[in-house]
Amino acid sequence: MAKMGDNQLTHHQVFDVSVDVPPEGGSKCFDDDGRLKRTGTVWTASAHIITAVIGSGVLSLAWATAQLGWVAGPSVMLLFSFVTYYTSTLLAACYRTGDPLTGKRNYTYTEAVRSNLGGFKEKICGFVQYLNLFGVAIGYTIASSISMVAIKRSNCFYKNGDTAPCHVNSNPYMIAFGVAEIIFSQIPNFDQLWWLSIVAAVMSFTYSSIGLGLGIAKVVETGTIRGSMTGISIGNVTETQKIWRSFQALGDIAFAYSYSLILIEIQDTVKSPPSEAKTMKKATIVSVATTTLFYMLCGCMGYAAFGDSSPGNLLTGFGFFNPYWLIDIANAAIVIHLVGAYQVFVQPLYAFVEKTAAEKYPHSHFITKDIKFRIPCFGLFNLNLFRLVWRTCFVILTTVISMILPFFNDVVGLLGALGFWPLTVYFPVEMYIATKRIPKWSTRWICLQILSGACLIVTIAAAAGSIAGVISDLKIYKPFKTSY
Repeated sequence: MAKMGDNQLTHHQVFDVSVDVPPEGGSKCFDDDGRLKRTGTVWTASAHIITAVIGSGVLSLAWATAQLGWVAGPSVMLLFSFVTYYTSTLLAACYRTGDPLTGKRNYTYTEAVRSNLGGFKEKICGFVQYLNLFGVAIGYTIASSISMVAIKRSNCFYKNGDTAPCHVNSNPYMIAFGVAEIIFSQIPNFDQLWWLSIVAAVMSFTYSSIGLGLGIAKVVETGTIRGSMTGISIGNVTETQKIWRSFQALGDIAFAYSYSLILIEIQDTVKSPPSEAKTMKKATIVSVATTTLFYMLCGCMGYAAFGDSSPGNLLTGFGFFNPYWLIDIANAAIVIHLVGAYQVFVQPLYAFVEKTAAEKYPHSHFITKDIKFRIPCFGLFNLNLFRLVWRTCFVILTTVISMILPFFNDVVGLLGALGFWPLTVYFPVEMYIATKRIPKWSTRWICLQILSGACLIVTIAAAAGSIAGVISDLKIYKPFKTSY
């Protein structure tokens, strides 16, 4: 999925300006495809990846580590980081079709799939990608409402004591988030607002760092490192629950690492020579090493602080009650981040539906006509009736589903599972084989297929664990009546 990490960045669109190639002499300002010269380096690409990856997925890592224990938890994180690094280098090699220095550029992930694997696989890739983005919209709605509820409860605990019931219904907060998204979704090209990625990056580092800091403080305060080698003990959960939860933990970790969908777009900001693939290989090492270290710290410190009782979401599970204002700041940062990230992630889905509708009904005024009117303080605004109706219906649908299935960990695990194998492993491996013309049944081909097959098994296990989690939660849950 989208990974789905959480601030899908679209910095590349700043450079993505189509222009005619100027006469000889002015070509110093333009690249070989006639677009403005790209200026990205290893460090800018690394920064884009790190801010894209570190997001709300980090909050479930303490819970994931608690299911797996001190041995398997960090080992699985390392394994996922290696697979992500390796498949990212395979994907980076597919940015250009043909020669790595002068071949035709592919500007998006799906374009790379079409160039290397053909139209049918591009359709499959598109379906998985859009399904993933739809899931991310639901996941973000749930996560933001839980954070808003956590602020309300945190203030209630502060006033009435840590043992007060402080039950809060999450539905009004989901509806409020939905209303905000309906308004923001009417802004055309919202994902191209240059400040959006900066805000997202600052917010994600804010709440991740607060979560990490509180975990360290808790360990120092108690003076003990909790947890066990094998994770949550049988007795606290049944043997069957232990198995399903361990599988779900794999999905949560996979979700935290998902950024393959935007790797090609980030690569499209990088200057050459050297070849973009070489630069991206270095950027991937730097960014994956940095995020893995950060994830290890967040997951392990959260587990060391809480042991078997590690909450599903580190900042909303009320392992921490004080300082209440710091927890409020962290949860407010999550909400601000997710309001923007929701729009950035669903833009490709919006664009796909609107483009398809315009192609099918080119003469329909409802679909193609813009109504211009002036908004005080904002200037002229183009309102498209189809965009208004379709985007509003989409947000309402994701909000209603979120209210029916408000299970943060299960949804995150399922999204991680759905996006991990197809988007992070299968397509990069198949494109690399096609690009490098690796012969069938050669040692390299067999090794790549074994990697793909092993990751497919992990994905199926993670999806099964998350679905089992949803089924088990539904047994004790009444739709639209969730309170925390």
